[in-house]
Amino acid sequence: MQHVLFSVLATATAVQAYGLGSAGWDAAYSRARAALHKLNQTEKVGIVTGVTWEGGPCVGNTYSVESIGYPSLCLQDSPLGIRFANPVTAFPAGINAGATWDRSLMYARGAAMGAEAKGLGVNVQLGPVAGPLGKNPDGGRLWEGFSVDPYLSGVAMEETIQGMQDSGVQACAKHWLGNEQEHNRETISSNIGDRAAHELYVWPFMNAVKANVASVMCSYNKVNETWSCESDAVLNKLMKTELGFRGYIMSDWNAQHTTVDSALAGLDMTMPGSDFNSPPGSIFWGSNLLKAIADGLVPQSRLDDMVTRILAAWYLVGQDKGYPGVSFTSWNGGKASVDVTDGHAAVVRSIARDSIVLLKNEEHALPLRRPKSLAVIGSDSIVNPDGANACSDRGCDNGTLAMGWGSGTAQFPYLVGPLQAILGQSERTGTKVVQSTTDDIAAAASAAAAAETAMVFINSDSGEGYITVEGNSGDRNNLDPWHDGNDLVKAVTAVNKNVIVVVHSVGPVILETILAQPSVKAIVWAGLPGQESGNALTDVLYGAVSPSGKLPYTIAKQRSDYGTGWVNAEVDDFKEGIFVDYRHFDENGLVPRYEFGYGLSYTTFDYSSIGIHVFATAGASTGVVVPGGPSDLFESVGTITAQVRNGGAVAGAEVAQLYIGLPDSAPWTPPKQLRGFQKLQLQPKQSGLVSFALTRRDLSYWNVQMQKWVVPSGTFHVYVGSSSRDIRLRGAFSVRESWWPSIPSGQI
Repeated sequence: MQHVLFSVLATATAVQAYGLGSAGWDAAYSRARAALHKLNQTEKVGIVTGVTWEGGPCVGNTYSVESIGYPSLCLQDSPLGIRFANPVTAFPAGINAGATWDRSLMYARGAAMGAEAKGLGVNVQLGPVAGPLGKNPDGGRLWEGFSVDPYLSGVAMEETIQGMQDSGVQACAKHWLGNEQEHNRETISSNIGDRAAHELYVWPFMNAVKANVASVMCSYNKVNETWSCESDAVLNKLMKTELGFRGYIMSDWNAQHTTVDSALAGLDMTMPGSDFNSPPGSIFWGSNLLKAIADGLVPQSRLDDMVTRILAAWYLVGQDKGYPGVSFTSWNGGKASVDVTDGHAAVVRSIARDSIVLLKNEEHALPLRRPKSLAVIGSDSIVNPDGANACSDRGCDNGTLAMGWGSGTAQFPYLVGPLQAILGQSERTGTKVVQSTTDDIAAAASAAAAAETAMVFINSDSGEGYITVEGNSGDRNNLDPWHDGNDLVKAVTAVNKNVIVVVHSVGPVILETILAQPSVKAIVWAGLPGQESGNALTDVLYGAVSPSGKLPYTIAKQRSDYGTGWVNAEVDDFKEGIFVDYRHFDENGLVPRYEFGYGLSYTTFDYSSIGIHVFATAGASTGVVVPGGPSDLFESVGTITAQVRNGGAVAGAEVAQLYIGLPDSAPWTPPKQLRGFQKLQLQPKQSGLVSFALTRRDLSYWNVQMQKWVVPSGTFHVYVGSSSRDIRLRGAFSVRESWWPSIPSGQI
């Protein structure tokens, strides 16, 4: 595997942003440069240096500069809500937003989170997450991001960032780069091949930069043996030069290791400005940076560039005019002086509902209609008896799972448990509910034997490595259900012939033991749904809406089928290259249990009439660098269209998916890769047109020798369907190394 990593496409002075958002950046830079001239050296260093851990009301704070009206910047977790503050909304996790495959909901979630952040006086909300991408199915923070697929993750990043920044808060794309596990995260080196880096791990960050994200957070780990936050290749050359990023790069909390090297490598802001000790140590900037500049070890121009980038981001989203002050303190319970949650519960419920994936539904077990009796079984069916927020940073697995643990969490204003919502439904349907809300096997069997239908709730949790839960230090030890969930289901199926299993999980769970029980008629994946968990679930269980979520990753038959996993070592060589998740399954002829993009509905959908209209030409990208990369990568090269018809008797939404297979001239390439999707709401017997717009990037691979994105010549294969394996329409088109347009080959 090659580690040529990140050669420069253009010199830094040649980077010119234009196109979408360019006027905003240009104007912001003009104002930032004017403000820079009013600052003295101490003020400049204060803007780039955190005030130390717990030195201000937020998890990160900088020094204020009164001469230009610049406040102490407030930086606050998390990617699913505002951490250490209340009342706030506890949104569904990123993985649920990804499972909706719905651009409008991704945007709405970002906009609502951004509105709450602004209302509380948060300047920078630390999210969204594209790293970890999730190559390891047992990775502890997979759930904070959107999908293991870079295309889906990239779309979600772009929509979320636009929503957040349209609301006035600065977004922070994290964690850059290769932060794929919690074990040894502060020492491990992610040795990523150049092609895998670009096609998988960099890809969604390209979308983030294209969306004009204000800031990027570099990660704890090393990349190819150099600390991410000290890597000239990762920060200066790849992010700022190759991707044309115009915002600023901050360190993850205490991920900085030096004064000079980090400054020269391209770090722009150190957070939180110290380590977590009392009194704080490891203060690399502040007076140390002043001295390094005075001694000629760091150029004055480098400090001025840091400050200009930070000020430009502040001006870009309009925080210089009428922005609220911070209304909470992270260290005293976080009680805010304002309530910013108004109306956002509806957004939460919509995302939680539309992210539910129906994995199995035999004998029309779902939707429930008017069952005479229903057993509700498992500790995951109720809210933690000690309270939804009983465990710091949600660091326990007691009660129903609605978010993972760690800094990526928020405090629940309330949490509607599944049983609570089911009891509400049962009053309207006259259903007798038999409860067994522990994971005791004997009690579960007794309850199941007393009901017509039994519903078993199981889960699997994970989170950030600074907390260990039930022996899991961030990353999961295995992909089995927690609390002996397999045995719980087996005990229920032994006495009841109509069993429904509901799974709340941070990622894939091996379901083979459960599927081996003939009495299991339905399986529902509900992910990490946030505060409206039970209400969203009953919307689907009782048929108020048809399920429309699709898997954002593959569920395997056995753990070893993934070919990846966290390593208990100081080096991860990323030997799988670009063959992650469904790419790995396709390349190796492995049969998944439930493939990437899979999800059932209460209705059926028919596909017809594929149309291929592509006019790309082969060759390397040559465009000037704009935010996101070379400009021609984002140019339109045509569309693929298809008709989708709801053939059933109920309304439903279908996610039509486009996969592209590159020509044989592109070496060592997956058989197909996601390159488009569209969610279409259809009434019974209604048809609709899906249209997938292709860009040059969608047809390209990263050529290591040329150090460019290249559209290969030859025949491209087109796959349109309901999942990565359920392909309904096929076609092809040819690309030549000339100005001649691509030639559709029609249906195959």
